[in-house]
Amino acid sequence: MPKTVKTVKAAASKKAIAAKPQAAKKTKTKKGVKEKKSEANADAVRVLSSKIVFEGPVFRVLRDHLIEPGGKEGIRDIIRHNGSAVILAVDKSKSKKDPWIVVERQYRHAANQFLWELPAGKLEAGEDALEGAKRELEEETGYQAKKWKPLVRYYASPGFLGEAMLVFLAEGLIAGRAHPEEDENIEIRLVKLSEVLKMIDKGAILDGKTLTSVLLYARQMAGKHKK
Repeated sequence: MPKTVKTVKAAASKKAIAAKPQAAKKTKTKKGVKEKKSEANADAVRVLSSKIVFEGPVFRVLRDHLIEPGGKEGIRDIIRHNGSAVILAVDKSKSKKDPWIVVERQYRHAANQFLWELPAGKLEAGEDALEGAKRELEEETGYQAKKWKPLVRYYASPGFLGEAMLVFLAEGLIAGRAHPEEDENIEIRLVKLSEVLKMIDKGAILDGKTLTSVLLYARQMAGKHKK
């Protein structure tokens, strides 16, 4: 079972226009004439108008009137966000095959429940993602890491959310004192990777960034041990 390290207060909320796609071009081949779209037109999008309908400290909502690649016209309400850094902090000091993972438990009002999650936070405008990850890990958990490595970059819900999640693997942990913001209450724990995987199997972990990061890491670990 997870072992409690400490309970701290931490922050849960931190602070092309191209030509309209043309008709498919005809390209001659040995067997005759073949219709083919150019790569440039396949990627083209034309934004006719863009209006900010909401702006807050964390994100803004835009209503875009656009013509998508392929010529389809439509209205899209999009949440624009600076992106977030996610940290898979791993302690291999006791076991390389079953390391301890730093996880957090906090109340998420959008989900209306407490969730188990990896440390993460919003990047500032123009902030380097790695520097943001280092800042978030230390602020929320007190830990620093000697070794950092990009793990994966993905979009959690690209249908309407423009937030990119950049996940970093942090190893060689050094414990310290957290210095979070005043408006959050986060419980920090160290949990063995095997136990985290059991929690996932039982449905005890519902957070997308945690599922994505831990399962990818476990898959990579399994691949290394097979060699």
